[in-house]
Amino acid sequence: MTAMHGRGAERLLGVAASPHLLLVEDDPADAILFEDLLTEAQPDVRITVATTLREALGALRPEIQCVIVDLSLPDAHGLDALRQVLAHAPGTAVLVLTGLADAHVGVEAVAAGAQDYLVKQDVDSALLSRAISYAIERKRADESERQLVEARALSRENARLERGLLPVPILPDDTLRHHARYRPGRYRALLGGDFHDTVQTADGAVHAVIGDVSGHGADEASLGVRLRMAWRTLVLAGHTGERLLGTLDAVLQHERWGDEIFTTVCMLTIAPDRRSARLHRAGHPRPLLFGPDGVEPVPDEPRGPALGLFPGADWPGLDLELGDSWGLLLYTDGLIEGHAGEEYLDLSGLTELARAAHGDGRQGDALLDGLIAEAERLNGGVLSDDMAILMLSRDES
Repeated sequence: MTAMHGRGAERLLGVAASPHLLLVEDDPADAILFEDLLTEAQPDVRITVATTLREALGALRPEIQCVIVDLSLPDAHGLDALRQVLAHAPGTAVLVLTGLADAHVGVEAVAAGAQDYLVKQDVDSALLSRAISYAIERKRADESERQLVEARALSRENARLERGLLPVPILPDDTLRHHARYRPGRYRALLGGDFHDTVQTADGAVHAVIGDVSGHGADEASLGVRLRMAWRTLVLAGHTGERLLGTLDAVLQHERWGDEIFTTVCMLTIAPDRRSARLHRAGHPRPLLFGPDGVEPVPDEPRGPALGLFPGADWPGLDLELGDSWGLLLYTDGLIEGHAGEEYLDLSGLTELARAAHGDGRQGDALLDGLIAEAERLNGGVLSDDMAILMLSRDES
């Protein structure tokens, strides 16, 4: 229970929104003097007085903005009293009171975490009021800076973690060109629910995947990473085609947090001679095939449903003849769900953009960046959904 001289256990002056101070002082005369000085300078101040450290710790509340503590108390002396107050109220401003002979202790108190110190014999109402105001604002500034430093450190740590989770293609074949773009829809995020990966196996085949987890957010990004890593592991273990998709479907069903979560996937296996490929689609948009005669979407059939929708579903493959010079563009629907006038860009709009870019001789990074820029121009602003684009190409001319 908070102790106080004859003025009562707690003195509340002014309105509820007024400053609330805790004065820790065992000398009744000094306590009265400080109360008078405080109310003279700030008539609406709220004051709680404790005569011991134990009472002070019991009186600490979140609404108290500043603690004024005498460093000579019956149950604590010197910096021990300060350290205990700071430990119990790390977010509260603290002023320490010293005598003339102990002014050096005040300096040590500031070094230990107090916002300021006051020599009792030198205090007047204006100095006391100013010191309290400065202490509160200094503490707020310190807390803001601490939170900013922590936020920056956390942001850097998250960025390193997310960068470490982004794919690094395993593609020793330098006759293939690999270009990719990845952009999450979440503000200031590095990962979204979309994912892609490329792996060349020991038999010379090149496997590529692009996928899109339904929904947006950190949970979807985490699930996307787990699915990508599961896909890479399965490919390196020799799995391909429907067998791989069936296993990936089982992984999704075990890893997802709700039955409504599904994932679209487009998976490509390019033959070792690079002249043909086999494509599997699980509810995913059709890739674009670039060839000497222009750009066309791959046939719509055969295909299967998105993963996570129908247990035991089939995902038949589509065989593609590529020839000597070709390019395959895989993408998630974030690229085509922006507007183009009153309609969505959709596959037809993307195909037209790709044909124009291909006709202008754009390749690689210039091609991908140009498609994104045109899609955003038609949309009237940045595309809001997660977006991944992967292009593999070969030119023997």
